[in-house]
Amino acid sequence: MAKETNIATQQKLGDIITAREVSRLGEAFHADVVDHDPAPDASAGLAGIQEFWSSFLEAFPDLDLSVETLVADDEQVTAVFTIHGTHTGPFQGAEPTGKSFTVRGIQVAKFNDEGLIVERWGATDEAGLQKQLGLDS
Repeated sequence: MAKETNIATQQKLGDIITAREVSRLGEAFHADVVDHDPAPDASAGLAGIQEFWSSFLEAFPDLDLSVETLVADDEQVTAVFTIHGTHTGPFQGAEPTGKSFTVRGIQVAKFNDEGLIVERWGATDEAGLQKQLGLDS
């Protein structure tokens, strides 16, 4: 049962991001989630996750996220995904370029007994994103 609950939470997370409803991220993440790969200067816990997604969706309001592969067991879910967006808002101190990007990433999430993410690890092709936006000076 835990495996199915965790997959459902992972899918809900994707739905929340797609709907741009950052305030709902607490439906997928525990308030004290440990982010092993936080954004620069991110707050701890759920607040840091919400800060990241708020600023990322502001920078790329047309963001599209699609899961390519999902692997799960009773404790963790790993998702390989592709994200695409157009840089129309400020991003990490850079003014909008109007350029689009498409990169891949991976996230591993560990869940508690309630089906909330309590730890996350992740990596996205940040160098590829920077290059496609022309920010790789």
